[in-house]
Amino acid sequence: MNWSSMIDYFKDLEQRPLERMGILVGGLLFFWILEGVIPIFPLRYRTNKLRHAAVNFVFTVIHLIIHSILAIVIVWLSDWCQQHAIGLVHWTSASIGWTILIGVLALDFSSWWVHWVMHRQPRLWKFHLIHHSDTKVDVTTGLRHHPGDSLLRGLFFILFIFLSGAPMYAVMIYQTLVVGFTAFTHANIALPTAIDKALSILFVSPNMHKVHHHRFQPYTDTNYGAVFSIWDRLLGTFSTLSIHDVQYGIDRYYPADKDEDLKTLLKKPFQRSQD
Repeated sequence: MNWSSMIDYFKDLEQRPLERMGILVGGLLFFWILEGVIPIFPLRYRTNKLRHAAVNFVFTVIHLIIHSILAIVIVWLSDWCQQHAIGLVHWTSASIGWTILIGVLALDFSSWWVHWVMHRQPRLWKFHLIHHSDTKVDVTTGLRHHPGDSLLRGLFFILFIFLSGAPMYAVMIYQTLVVGFTAFTHANIALPTAIDKALSILFVSPNMHKVHHHRFQPYTDTNYGAVFSIWDRLLGTFSTLSIHDVQYGIDRYYPADKDEDLKTLLKKPFQRSQD
């Protein structure tokens, strides 16, 4: 493998925001089109698909602003770890290939762990709940995160950059992977069951993640992975359910008819819960 070309491309990708935006938008558009060709569910939007997408797009923009600000810390910390040989990749004198693998796996575990924490901690769950409140899960749902949710994800991400010592090229490889998988696993697309099941042995597949969006527990509290399914399998949070038995949304906290009310969604985590 030509590591040099890969590293040259990814090491300064953070400094090319238009290119990064192109990757994000390109993935969204690809799966948006694919949803119309091979949908797994005939989603009946409250108004229409564009209105649903617009609400989720607002959360996406806020998410991107927060992570663009955090990117200043991420770049500085990654460079600092390289200068001071801090982190697992330095302590093990990892080769380039192992550095990428360690960095990607560490950052993916940070995604799993923060996700698990938000489901376990009631105050944090109130922020993450906004993601689960979408009753029409499609490709736009992937970045529907309350600002509080986005900030916490960023803090865990920073922690695991420090622990792993991941250089920026490894960080950007993971971020590119997670953008693609987020669109892929939330998209309303139908994959043959055998292919989806085979894919889920190592990676998070669309059907696997949609079990996580089932409105009833305990399924909601399983399948936390972002890119790799290994964390759920190793840590006992992997579950399966026929995709045709999945019902999106939540079964408590507030009326499902508020899932496209932007003002309500932003305010809800700060209001006293009656549950």
